[in-house]
Amino acid sequence: QVQLVESWGDLVQARGSLRLSCAASGSIFSSSAMGWYRQAPGKQRELVATITSGGSTDYPDLVKGRFTISRDNAKNTVYLQMNSLKPEDTAVYYCNLHAPYGNWYWGQGTQVTVSS
Repeated sequence: QVQLVESWGDLVQARGSLRLSCAASGSIFSSSAMGWYRQAPGKQRELVATITSGGSTDYPDLVKGRFTISRDNAKNTVYLQMNSLKPEDTAVYYCNLHAPYGNWYWGQGTQVTVSS
């Protein structure tokens, strides 16, 4: 069984920065793709960033150049560095693990609020 524990979010001002982390239990972290998603009130959950087991990253245009996903396999942890934050980045952020056998696992979610 995989458990994902995310760091606390925060209230930050626009143009500020914040780093989220997500620690995974179990032994499959290094062989799994990881991702960050977010969900704002009244909106669908959307993809923010992904990183493969080999370290390749991908971002949607709405965060490209501002957000950076990284992983530390020795610590079973994935990070999301968020820079130049905007009020529209306000959402609950979720960590995701996509296991090599196909299962998806989710963290509990952490609130990020960006004030204007």
